[in-house]
Amino acid sequence: MWQDNSAYGASSSQGQYYPQQPVAAQPGVPLQFYAPSPVGSTFYSGSRSGLEGHVGAQGSIQQGVGPGFGGNIQPAGGWWTAFGTGGFEGEPPLLEELGINFSHIRAKSLAVLNPLRRVDEHIMDDADLAGPLLFVFCFGTFLLFSGKPQFGYIYGVGVLGSLSIYTLLNLMSEKGIDAYRVVSVLGYCLLPMVAVGALSVVVTLDGMLGYVLSTLSILWCTYAASGIFVAVLRMSDQRLLLAYPIGLLYGCFALLSVFNVGVGGGTAK
Repeated sequence: MWQDNSAYGASSSQGQYYPQQPVAAQPGVPLQFYAPSPVGSTFYSGSRSGLEGHVGAQGSIQQGVGPGFGGNIQPAGGWWTAFGTGGFEGEPPLLEELGINFSHIRAKSLAVLNPLRRVDEHIMDDADLAGPLLFVFCFGTFLLFSGKPQFGYIYGVGVLGSLSIYTLLNLMSEKGIDAYRVVSVLGYCLLPMVAVGALSVVVTLDGMLGYVLSTLSILWCTYAASGIFVAVLRMSDQRLLLAYPIGLLYGCFALLSVFNVGVGGGTAK
């Protein structure tokens, strides 16, 4: 049934893959039926003994594949490369993924510092909290340096005031606004109050100078915030009515910057 072409009974189908030479029997040597294949023999006649290719200068491996399977790995750099786009094509910077855009922060800050300029109604289309959180942190830090640790009061007044303004805006306007944009506008318009807090580090505000500066900062913050809300919600006929609660909110921040609240169970000068 089987035709044995090799000396040890290997079939003809196996002989073409395992070429073997007759080995003379030696007494006392076990496993004489096994003969290793010659050096350099392969299972498939068309296979290669190794990988053909080369490694490029930047780590790209080329093995002769088609043009559709290309790639490039940028060399490793310092910690600052985490803020770039190296390594992956089309990947946005890390700050952009975190929602931090310095150009937008600068534009909104300039709009607050120059409230007499016409406010664009699309200024809050890309609302963010990076700038407001930075301003609130700076305000609390300046008050701390002046001997007024008011972080808890700043947080409480900010949260309660933002919720109140959010409720009033949605009751007064037909268009409506979300809480995220309300907090963003109120935080950006706190910038003049931050300047007063920085001045309190070197000058005592519990006097006529402090009262005048705090009053001016309240008017500045109120005018800027009401102007942005009116432009976004198109409530030009209700600006004075809207400015009143906003002014009360920034008045609380001004009291925190002038007086040392919460020391000895009351207000200490």
